[in-house]
Amino acid sequence: MLLNVLYLAVLAVLAPWLLWRCAATGRYRRDLLAKLTGPAAVANLDRRPVAWFHAVSVGEVNLLGTLVPAFRARHPDWLAVVSSTTDTGLAEARRRFADLPVIPWPLDFTWAAAAAFDAVNPAVLVLAESELWPNTLAEAARHGVPVVVANARLSPRSARRLARVAGLARRVLFAHVSRFAVQEPEYAARLRALGVDAAALTVTGSIKYDGALKDRDTPATRALAQLLGLTPQLLDSTTPPLVLLAGSTHAPEEELILAAFARLRERFPRVRLVLVPRHPDRFEEVARLLEAVGVPFARRSRLSLPLAASPPVLLLDTVGELGAAWGLADVGFVGGTLDGRRGGQSMIEPAGYGVPCVFGPHVWNFKDAARRLVEVGAATMIADATELEPALAALLADDALRERMGSAAREQVRRQQGATARTLDAIDAVLPAPALRRVA
Repeated sequence: MLLNVLYLAVLAVLAPWLLWRCAATGRYRRDLLAKLTGPAAVANLDRRPVAWFHAVSVGEVNLLGTLVPAFRARHPDWLAVVSSTTDTGLAEARRRFADLPVIPWPLDFTWAAAAAFDAVNPAVLVLAESELWPNTLAEAARHGVPVVVANARLSPRSARRLARVAGLARRVLFAHVSRFAVQEPEYAARLRALGVDAAALTVTGSIKYDGALKDRDTPATRALAQLLGLTPQLLDSTTPPLVLLAGSTHAPEEELILAAFARLRERFPRVRLVLVPRHPDRFEEVARLLEAVGVPFARRSRLSLPLAASPPVLLLDTVGELGAAWGLADVGFVGGTLDGRRGGQSMIEPAGYGVPCVFGPHVWNFKDAARRLVEVGAATMIADATELEPALAALLADDALRERMGSAAREQVRRQQGATARTLDAIDAVLPAPALRRVA
């Protein structure tokens, strides 16, 4: 009850800002009633046991795109239900899992959590990477529902914060999690230091590797190339474009990339920049930045017909097309690695496409993946923004280097696969026996 009061107090304080954000961006309005009071009952006419999978936003939904089909293949008589927190996550989940119930994740009020568990009636709850909320976890415990955190990670910053309230975290968070399927031994050690029982920890590797190996020659990538004017015949049949893709960027990385790109264009006239901000609510901000810089650009969201020829910069201001765009890239920059606050976005996805990438030093969210890619010569880590232009120039200037690094990246992804099966084993270990007997 105390948490409910605290949440309501925070909402009251933030109400003016939230109302402004709703009006300005349209966020937070969709599915608001269901988030506050719990979703509608999930249709389950044949009363199958239910596995509830939750993803915070688009990145975690993409992870479930590998895990959920694998679970359904292993347990064909179960019903999978998917939820997400953000508007973009829900939209992507509904697109990816069109044949499954997709519901909004409830806000962490006791009544909303209780209504959600009544509506879904899960036999297990699987959380992708994070999203540990006290009331929701307590409700899972009251319903006797085991909780598994899949692809779990714990950054140094989060570990330090939790260490200040380690006793409280153990009681209200960790005690209600049946199994942490963690990406790396380092994450397991941090959780162990916070008091998580070693028996509840399983090192599985990252599921993101399992779904990462991709073919560049797909209908989605070909269609995007045509739309953006990046097919060779639209520029010069003998000199196809060189595509530099800056993916999942955060402020001020767009400014840094554009400054480097302006100088790179003088040396490499064929280069085109595809700019993909991480968060949709920054699309307009980045478009205004491009207008202020004065560089010719096109917005993907405004294109209904293919461009006759691509401008120097293409702003990919849509959700769900970054994967297809990586299939176009000759060179990549991974965002969230120069701002010093985010800890990096995934460099595994471009590696799976064989894209040689550059990223900054702030990669604690993907520390092991970044280290391994650099060690095998598949990526370049720079110390700061001053090294960005030289690192990109070295790749743009050397076709053979790009080929070697791209091949090394795909091979590294291939070697790291297998986490999905190990995660399913961890889930199976906590599935309630009645549900398993019923399926059998």
